[in-house]
Amino acid sequence: MDFQPTRDQRDLRAGVRELLAGRYGRDALRAAVDAGSAVDRELWRELGAAGFFALRLSEAEGGVGLGLPEAVLAFEEAGRALLPGPLVATHLAAGSVPGAAAGTAVVTAFDLGERGGPLVSYLAEADAVLGAARLPPGEPVRSADPLTPLHRVTGGGPADVSAYREAGALLTAALQAGSALRTLELAVRYAGEREQFGQPIGAFQAVKHLCAGMLVRAEVARTAVYAAAVTAQAAAGADGADGADGADGEAAEVAGEIAAAKLLADEAAVRNARDCLQVHGGMGFTWEADVHLHLKRAWVRAEQWVTAAAAEELLAEELSRIATGGEPR
Repeated sequence: MDFQPTRDQRDLRAGVRELLAGRYGRDALRAAVDAGSAVDRELWRELGAAGFFALRLSEAEGGVGLGLPEAVLAFEEAGRALLPGPLVATHLAAGSVPGAAAGTAVVTAFDLGERGGPLVSYLAEADAVLGAARLPPGEPVRSADPLTPLHRVTGGGPADVSAYREAGALLTAALQAGSALRTLELAVRYAGEREQFGQPIGAFQAVKHLCAGMLVRAEVARTAVYAAAVTAQAAAGADGADGADGADGEAAEVAGEIAAAKLLADEAAVRNARDCLQVHGGMGFTWEADVHLHLKRAWVRAEQWVTAAAAEELLAEELSRIATGGEPR
């Protein structure tokens, strides 16, 4: 099996990167932070027109008809650009919530753990909540990320999103992998530009080791995300359904690979942002630098769909089964 992206997949990735570079570059990111505007409706519609939300929707339903391997490439680019908004939930809602596929509707989800009550991101900006009959009332709570507003739902319980959990975790892992790759780029660029003692700081061994560690984490996470996407797509079959719809053994294997991908991508996004901040030194701690935005977004995403604790438990169960003579799942 060839795990290298095809020409069409490379073109898809390049097209998404070009779109986001033109519509959501650094100036747009900083303007959104200053204005506190988390969702750009016009950009959301442009993403819909480009097929971002309908990538996995069948052509018969008006979608693009691609699979998870293509979706993770697109979401990796969105993570690299630090694009805010409930991208994963809207993508998952394509075909079930009117307007989600076209980007005319913003859909969020109960994808966060409970901290004194069900938390929902982007509730004030959303037109619908995945799996819920209506928008629930909520109270704003402080968020670590200035572009991920949070609300604690005050009326009724959270909607069941278990059917979307694996795909949601994998796409969120792709966002994290993209962020990890971007902070690596920022660190390497700064290390080559910033001079100390008459030479770029990237010439010093301590900085080299930081950047090398960032590269390893980012590439391992990206490889795990790609592998999980390929495995999930193969288990789903030609109909494009999520991996959970396959045979029990295949579904368990898919769940394990997605959990591992999310665990590795979360670690890569958080630790790479921290190391990028370290490479930047005092400049990295300033509001003007973008490093803190990647770190804060990574913290929030690490709590979405599948947390580190949940992923570790799932993987521990798999290892236990193998160690005690059970059939590998």
